[in-house]
Amino acid sequence: MKFIDEARIEVIAGDGGNGSASFRREKFVPRGGPDGGDGGRGGSIWLVADRNINTLIDYRFARIHRARRGENGRGADQYGKGAEDIVLRVPVGTVVTDNETGEHLADLAANGQRAEVARGGKGGLGNIHFKSSTNRAPRQFTPGEEGEKRLLHLELKVLADVGLLGMPNAGKSTFIRAVSAARPKVADYPFTTLAPNLGVVRTDTSRSFVVADVPGLIEGAADGAGLGVQFLRHLQRTRLLLHIVDLAPLDPDADPVHDAKAIVLELKRHDAALFAKPRWLVLNKLDLIPAEERAARVKAFVKSYRWKGPVFAVTAINGEGCRELVYRIQEWLDAHPAAPAEPAGDVAPA
Repeated sequence: MKFIDEARIEVIAGDGGNGSASFRREKFVPRGGPDGGDGGRGGSIWLVADRNINTLIDYRFARIHRARRGENGRGADQYGKGAEDIVLRVPVGTVVTDNETGEHLADLAANGQRAEVARGGKGGLGNIHFKSSTNRAPRQFTPGEEGEKRLLHLELKVLADVGLLGMPNAGKSTFIRAVSAARPKVADYPFTTLAPNLGVVRTDTSRSFVVADVPGLIEGAADGAGLGVQFLRHLQRTRLLLHIVDLAPLDPDADPVHDAKAIVLELKRHDAALFAKPRWLVLNKLDLIPAEERAARVKAFVKSYRWKGPVFAVTAINGEGCRELVYRIQEWLDAHPAAPAEPAGDVAPA
């Protein structure tokens, strides 16, 4: 299934039914009085987070969602029937925004959370509500209210604990294959990853964390170059970033230090909050460096890069060094628990 993480849809709630102006007409009951019922409520439109859905592809093609209007009221004190609500299921992690005003409506970050994005109109009042001692035969009634209409922007931000950051062909997909059961495409050319991939890393029978791999960044990404900046939203919910660096690039003129600094600069230009997240340095592809030179190359890179944080040297293609890194990540995540998720339920629009 194609991965779609953005969609724009139009939601139109149902109008309320009109109230009725009616009078009781029965044999032997003269001047029976008003008996017009109220109109029914129009159908509302809800979004519900569903963990069994992982893409917004359904809403790329079905763009208009319209609820039915409520029934009109009738005589004999009969109220109109309310219309059924429409429930649209979206992936967990979907952020809902009003496309015209930019208003944030909901963040469906837990399975089962619901948000009412278009409220159905109330039904109109029948003439039974207007009778009084001085108005015995009211002919007043009110029409039903119009339902809300909105253009929505749906944006999926995947839920992951750890995000992978790096240049194309740095070995991010190889790393996620080495530490999890995920099997993203791997090849010996850049831009292999075209959509985010998630992998579950198990460190014990009851302990695990989720890793997100996104397309690689390149210099100038904040200005629209490449694909990676389009998917950085999927790293915004992560607690820890792993900056994977190709320590032995195929291009002899490539400078790993320059590339690493360029990635961090693009990250800072795109999203200051993402730049401020904890970040570890992972130097990859040690297998392409002679064994006697590896320690010196790692030390020289760290010194030139002026890095003060945690550093790990790995060979993702055969898993060397990955196991130790995984356990260190689990320890860090245990020591820095995520904020408690909101309980599943209705989310009131902002």
